[in-house]
Amino acid sequence: MGRFYEPDLGRNPDDPFARDGDGKLIRRAFWLDMSDRSLVLAMTQGVGAALSNDHKRAHLADIGRAHVVDQVCVQEILPPER
Repeated sequence: MGRFYEPDLGRNPDDPFARDGDGKLIRRAFWLDMSDRSLVLAMTQGVGAALSNDHKRAHLADIGRAHVVDQVCVQEILPPER
């Protein structure tokens, strides 16, 4: 799995997670213009809801919002060991 989520740009060319050939976020202003609260909602109930926790963490770190990771990433519960 790549570090960042890679959307299907053929299906949705305006995806806010789109990156260029060098891995730079194309629509960076979309994310930077959001307040922390809006960003948390977008990542938990909006465009980022289907992303894995690893992709969410990488994206939040990339846009300088690692401080909201605990609010965005759901805790994964592991089954008890036998």
